[in-house]
Amino acid sequence: MSTPEIDKYVQAFLQTLAMVSVSAVIAIGLGLLLAVVLTVTAPRNLYPRPHLHRALSVAVNVCRAIPFIILLIALLPVTRFLVGTTLGTWAAVVPLAANLIPFYARIAQVSLNDVDGGLVEAARAMGCKRWHIVRHVLLPEALPGIIGGMTVSVIAMVNASAMAGAVGAGGLGDLAIRYGYERYETRVMFEVIVILIALVSVIQLAGEWLARRVDHRR
Repeated sequence: MSTPEIDKYVQAFLQTLAMVSVSAVIAIGLGLLLAVVLTVTAPRNLYPRPHLHRALSVAVNVCRAIPFIILLIALLPVTRFLVGTTLGTWAAVVPLAANLIPFYARIAQVSLNDVDGGLVEAARAMGCKRWHIVRHVLLPEALPGIIGGMTVSVIAMVNASAMAGAVGAGGLGDLAIRYGYERYETRVMFEVIVILIALVSVIQLAGEWLARRVDHRR
């Protein structure tokens, strides 16, 4: 493989890495916040707000039901407003993050709901403030599941970033479409698939290792 070809793959890989990294930070941060709000506002929880909980739950379900490719197109005005363009690597960050926020929120919510209610009740009996319970009981106890959810979400984001390449977002998906599909260069398509498999495998192994390490410390 010649140097220009290697540079082409390196550039596409770095674009994918940039898209996924920035989108993951945004989606995981906002998704975890949303998950905490959904958990604590549920009936008979720390901050029971049934109407707010129901409205947020419906909104999350609606957003999760929208296919990524449709969301990508629907958010073009928002992307243009926030980034200044609808093409390129950074333009893909907006729909990628928007797509993964409700997805990760549900995963994190499941982990938070699985925390033993007895621990929460014990903390309340000792006079802990509600936000202390969230910070020192709910989040630490749910941490292995939260990290596992992060792993699943980042892998889903890698898959979505490849799809975003179809609309000029750059990255490995764009490389596979422009060369592997449009120019019938099967070798490029195969090599991109191998790179994506390697990237997903590394993310999965790193996520599993971190989840085990956090669980062991508990």
